[in-house]
Amino acid sequence: MYRLVLYYLGALLGAAFIFSFFGALPFGPAALVFSASLIMAVSMAANWVFAKIFDAVTNVESVYITAFILALIIPPATIGNAGDIGFIVFASIWAMASKYLFAIGKRHLFNPAAFGVALSALLIGHAATWWIGGNFALLPFVLAGGVLIVRKIQRTDLVVSFGVMALVTGALTAGAGNAGTAIVQTVAHSALFFFAFVMLTEPLTTPPNRPLRIAYGAIVGFLFAPNIHIGSFYLSPEIALLIGNVFSYLVSPKGRYMLTLKRVEEVARDAYEFVFSSDRPFSFAPGQYMEWTLAHEGPDTRGNRRYFTLASAPTEKTVRLGVKFYPKASTFKQALAAMKKGERISASHIAGGFVLPRNKNKKLVFIAGGIGITPFRSMIRYLLDKSESRDIVMLYSNKAAEDIAYADILDRAHTELGIRTIYAVTEGGGSSDVYAGKIDAGLIKREVPDYKDRTFYLSGPHAMVASFEKTLRDMGVPRYRIRSDFFPGFA
Repeated sequence: MYRLVLYYLGALLGAAFIFSFFGALPFGPAALVFSASLIMAVSMAANWVFAKIFDAVTNVESVYITAFILALIIPPATIGNAGDIGFIVFASIWAMASKYLFAIGKRHLFNPAAFGVALSALLIGHAATWWIGGNFALLPFVLAGGVLIVRKIQRTDLVVSFGVMALVTGALTAGAGNAGTAIVQTVAHSALFFFAFVMLTEPLTTPPNRPLRIAYGAIVGFLFAPNIHIGSFYLSPEIALLIGNVFSYLVSPKGRYMLTLKRVEEVARDAYEFVFSSDRPFSFAPGQYMEWTLAHEGPDTRGNRRYFTLASAPTEKTVRLGVKFYPKASTFKQALAAMKKGERISASHIAGGFVLPRNKNKKLVFIAGGIGITPFRSMIRYLLDKSESRDIVMLYSNKAAEDIAYADILDRAHTELGIRTIYAVTEGGGSSDVYAGKIDAGLIKREVPDYKDRTFYLSGPHAMVASFEKTLRDMGVPRYRIRSDFFPGFA
């Protein structure tokens, strides 16, 4: 997600530069370049200082993103304007500082950009104008990229709940006869879309599951409406978000964990399981994911953070991470592969709604592709440890038999719990235990004759999951009975 957002923000700054060059914005290109450069320089320097003081693992991508956001919401300053330059410096420093000074369990509480501009407004009387959202000429660019981001990271529920609540509240508080005008002004001349697409969806300050995300969006949307105030104090977009951040923190798993590598085990061809011990206990639901940060030299454009599903079950004493390695691995995976016993990696932000249903009588089908087996390994190991029987059929697809991971757990589940696994390979011949061919509608109907009564869980490469969703829909499986594993790392 971070890389995608970074490209989007860079494109918006580029579009703004072009518009300012032709006089379509209330400032010139020189002011925009100067302000953006100053914000970036101050943010980089401040982040470096705070990281050294707190001995923290940093991600340069997050610094770039925060700096770009500030450049798009703070009015550009000219070289000779000391007041505006002071605003930029103050907001940039405090945006970076918030990640370290207001962190609980090594996890920052507030959206950094929102905190920087909110504190500036409160203490030095300089406020963000959110000019990127208030300019109608830039609205198509904001919408085009923003919709792609929200679709990619599957946070439509969050954005819709926020937008609906903001518009409804704005209309209801606008006064008699002004509801329509209020809605038009909010849609066309406010920061509504940029705010929702970029700042509201920040993973680390977003609740971990869908119901809480919808509530979070509604809370921020209500406070975002322009006429909401406490006495004579009117709320701003950044204040609305900071209040929402507090709600998110209260309902989310807490803290960042330091994990120490104990061993690495090969579980399939080019697939390895990294087994860690944690510095302190933490709880999660089988099938959830975490954000993993691994500092390393010369990170590529994808940075030093990734989202991975936990392969371990909450009942295990160790934390397990299953990873597939490809010939052109990212620098993150190269650093992960090079880890030695006793070295550490940090993990945080337990989240995800791809978990077992509460109703233990619900009949399920798990469909996995490749290393997409990891959330199912977590769920099945949990069921084994709890001796909990559920009506589950597993369909597991790989290129070849040597790519099958966690067969030991799946075989145990068949013996002890009656969970049947159908292995399928798309290349090479099959055997008495392995089906040669793709998992398609015919195989599903043959192996799961009561498929219309079951809920399907899909996990694997994005293209595979999308293909199975279409296949199941064509087979008459309703959308609400199809659940797919997703986390921001797919972006």
